[in-house]
Amino acid sequence: MPALAAVTASSLSLDAHVAAVSSPRHGAVATFVGMVRDHDPSVVGEVTHLEYSAHPDAEAVLARIVAEVEDAYGAVLAVTHRVGLLGVGDVAIVGAAGAGHRAQAFEACREAVERVKAEVPIWKREILADGSHTWVGLR
Repeated sequence: MPALAAVTASSLSLDAHVAAVSSPRHGAVATFVGMVRDHDPSVVGEVTHLEYSAHPDAEAVLARIVAEVEDAYGAVLAVTHRVGLLGVGDVAIVGAAGAGHRAQAFEACREAVERVKAEVPIWKREILADGSHTWVGLR
């Protein structure tokens, strides 16, 4: 069972994620922090905000993915993705993996984040400095 798997409009804490996966059994904790950047190579113009929205089932999908990755790597995971309007520099996703060894922790953290970005029904709208916007990741 995941230490933490959530979709929230609240600010994210790296420390809370690390604490959720830390254990005397773990020799390693690997983390990922995804932040809003001021550009997108596929868009002309400066990005000022991202607005994330999620399907009502997004948190359940995230929890399933996290549990599957935990089982596959023998790790404990904490992953949270934000929704709502985020500015440049705001944290959009935090992932942490605790495991017996660093390779397990790194691989589990990466696998979880990659799968969350690919599979969880969360969409983002990029808002540009000129007021225009574009949806990214609609599938």
